[in-house]
Amino acid sequence: MRMSHITSGPRSGTASPLDMAPRIVCVPDSFKGSATAAEAAAALARGAREVFPQAQITELPFADGGEGTLEALLAVWGQEAEQLEVLDAIGRPATALVGRSADGRTAVLEAAQGNGLPQVSDVPLQPRRADTYGVGLIAQHLLDTAPGGTQVEEILLCIGGSASTDGGTGLLRALGVEFLDDAGAPVAPGGHGLAEIAAVDVSGLHPRAAEVRWRIAVDVDNPLTGERGAAAVFGPQKGADEDDVAALDAGLSHLAGVLAAHTGAAAEDYRQAAGFGAAGGIPVGLVSLLGAEVVPGSQMVGEAVGLAESLADADIVLTGEGSLDSQSLGGKVVEAVRRNAPAGAAVVVIAGTVKLTAAECREAGLTGAFSIAPGAAELQELLERAPELITQTAAQACGLLAHGR
Repeated sequence: MRMSHITSGPRSGTASPLDMAPRIVCVPDSFKGSATAAEAAAALARGAREVFPQAQITELPFADGGEGTLEALLAVWGQEAEQLEVLDAIGRPATALVGRSADGRTAVLEAAQGNGLPQVSDVPLQPRRADTYGVGLIAQHLLDTAPGGTQVEEILLCIGGSASTDGGTGLLRALGVEFLDDAGAPVAPGGHGLAEIAAVDVSGLHPRAAEVRWRIAVDVDNPLTGERGAAAVFGPQKGADEDDVAALDAGLSHLAGVLAAHTGAAAEDYRQAAGFGAAGGIPVGLVSLLGAEVVPGSQMVGEAVGLAESLADADIVLTGEGSLDSQSLGGKVVEAVRRNAPAGAAVVVIAGTVKLTAAECREAGLTGAFSIAPGAAELQELLERAPELITQTAAQACGLLAHGR
């Protein structure tokens, strides 16, 4: 399923860099706002090829499950995105993109295509009304369609950038689940109706929704409720004031209790499970009713693109992202690359900015880290010239590695 661009050349034992043929893997994240992961991988490869023209170079665009994951996976799979009409987080018509692997068995769905903040930035935010129904419409499309006769068997759900705090109830409603009040009537959509839920009716659930494998990519470990929960930590970003946060947190706590009663689980397990607070609590609904798995985003993407296999025999690994800092070492792309790289490989980070010291890089197992900034550059210059600067910096880094070899 994995497709990579490889330039091959014979290996050589001579000392000249031009004659060396190391195996080089270029596996960067996107440089937000300036270069996609595919563009960054190509730029790294160009820089490496300047120093090692005989090298075997693999370009492997990567992502951590957040923004850009759809694009990165499609680049590796060699596939085009599908476009469909859905609804945004407040129920207005919207256009969404979704992708499938070359064999059609795996789909990647970015939730922000159906409940993202950018889609509703033109109006005052509605933290209690916003929901994930549009995300469910995308999932429904994947379950209903089978291009080439092959049905999706696995959905990779990337959930960053959401405008909603509904515990995934909107997504599940789109797939046929009903959330009912004491009178047996459907509750209001969004976080506003969570506190009124008295029962969950799954009799109308899409027949394939529980058959496919769901993997939810998260890059935070926040629980569903409490001081570090979905409403308290992320609600203000979605327009929630103090009263909204309190109401949404109480609603999510109530939802966890109802779902626990329905499934026979312990309510506190749902309220405090690591990662369940991501994207307004989407994981709690999908885990409880569809058996979804919550996994670190970089791990999920790594498995999907064959990261470990691609790095297995690498001599040099070039990775990168917009900013290399302490968060880069906590489950992001750089950490995933470092963890999967062979023990003897040189692992070099090319970044827009480098905020780690040399000692911190060594402790993290990185050979080195280089900023693409040409002196006291303005941010706009870095954004406009990013691919060119990535290439130049990669060539400089490879020149040092060639000297060492």
